[in-house]
Formats: sequence, C-alpha cells, structure tokens
Amino acid sequence: MQGCASSMMGNEPVTLSEGLAQLKCEHIPLLEKLHGLFNICSKIDKNEDINANFSQLEPAVRTFMEELDPHSEREERVLFRMMEKYLGVGVGPIAVMEYEHTQAKLLIGRFFEKMSEARNDLSVDEMKEASELIKNAYFTLTDHFSKEENVLFPMAENMLSDEEKAELAEKIKAI
Repeated sequence: MQGCASSMMGNEPVTLSEGLAQLKCEHIPLLEKLHGLFNICSKIDKNEDINANFSQLEPAVRTFMEELDPHSEREERVLFRMMEKYLGVGVGPIAVMEYEHTQAKLLIGRFFEKMSEARNDLSVDEMKEASELIKNAYFTLTDHFSKEENVLFPMAENMLSDEEKAELAEKIKAI
C-alpha cells in the first residue's frame, strides 16, 4: 500500500535512484573482497599453510579498506545525514548503521594494531586471533550490507524527495 509504514521499511520492491544505486553497487566489489578475506582466515583456522596465508592477509585487508573507507564516508557524511532529517539523530536505523560501521572499523583497527605491535613475531595462536578479528568484521559487514540493501536504501528511496535524491547523487560523486 502506498504511503503505509511497510512501504517505508522496504517491504515492497523499489527501484533505487542514482545515488542509492551507486551505494548498493559499491557493495558488490566490497563483498567480493570480504569473501576473499574470509577464505584466507578460514585457511588459517584450518592450519592450512598458516604463514603463507597470514602473509596475504594484511595486504588484502589494506586493499579492502582502501575501498571501504570512501564508501562508508559517502554513507556517513551524506546519506545518513539526509535521512536523519526524517528519522532523528542518534536513534533508529541510522544509529544502528553507524554503530555497525564503528564496530567493523574497530575490529579491523585492532587487527592492524596487532600487526604493528608484533610485526613478524606472531605465534600461530596470535595469527589465529588476528585472523578472527577479520572474520568478525566479515560477519558484521555482510550483515550490515544486507540491512542497507533490504531496508535502509529502499527506505531512503521512499523517504527522500526527488531533489534530495539528486543532491545525494551529486554529493556522493564528490567523495
């Protein structure tokens, strides 16, 4: 039903406007990289050539972060701020999305801290602990992307005016 709460929550199929479609499309390469990270971590957990796999992990995480950082910045600085006008600040879905961004960044940050503290002197257990941080970030982000694609982006499509959608597309292109 048009205008009912369920349509605002993304329960009906929605065609996304340019800016929202861009944010959704950015998830595709991010998810591919996340799956690659998860596969490396799984091999480490299974004791499969731990040193070789672990040596691939840090550069792979850095490459992932080079793509994640601008994506999350586009969401945090533009989309979330626009949606707060309708949903309020510090509550509801935007608060959850920002919390999940923070959690993922903290997990990955702790991974990099472990790497810089120990450098090449990590035991097998320490490598597995560091790998576990990336696996937890994987679970956080895959769940997060699903929420954005199935709830937040359709909600924004239904909520924002055509002018706001055009502004969103313009602003995220600048980041």
